[in-house]
Amino acid sequence: MLERLTRAHAPALLDFERENRAYFAAAVTDRGDDYFAHFTDRHEALLSEQATGACHFHVVVVDGEILGRVNLVDVADGTAELGFRMAKKATGQGLATAAVRAVSTLAATKYGLTRLRAAARIDNLGSRTVLTRTGFTPTGEERVLGDKPGVCYVLDLTTRS
Repeated sequence: MLERLTRAHAPALLDFERENRAYFAAAVTDRGDDYFAHFTDRHEALLSEQATGACHFHVVVVDGEILGRVNLVDVADGTAELGFRMAKKATGQGLATAAVRAVSTLAATKYGLTRLRAAARIDNLGSRTVLTRTGFTPTGEERVLGDKPGVCYVLDLTTRS
């Protein structure tokens, strides 16, 4: 189900992003036309960044189709920022919860991280629910995400069994 991002994922990932663009834009800032126009270059840049260990990118693949992304970015000092997005047709099935749990486990066991941060818009109940179901707790800190208010979360990976 969860795969580390590779060059081979590029065509299916572009399809995933295109097919879900309007759906994603309702909950997070739209990536913009430039993202799609220069997708190949952007994908290569992500793979180069991943090779340095500064980020860890993952795709959720079911029956050969990419249905989601779960990424760890800004890796430093044992922490990283978690971000995720799921295809519209994959919502409400527990797939995001399972994928975030899997990446959290990888973060602790394979990537040597001790803490994850995340943020979700206040009006994005789905993402906020996934974060709390997977053990993230609100920090009380607020952040503007796009042009909307958001809530910050943290997950202490040292307390996971």
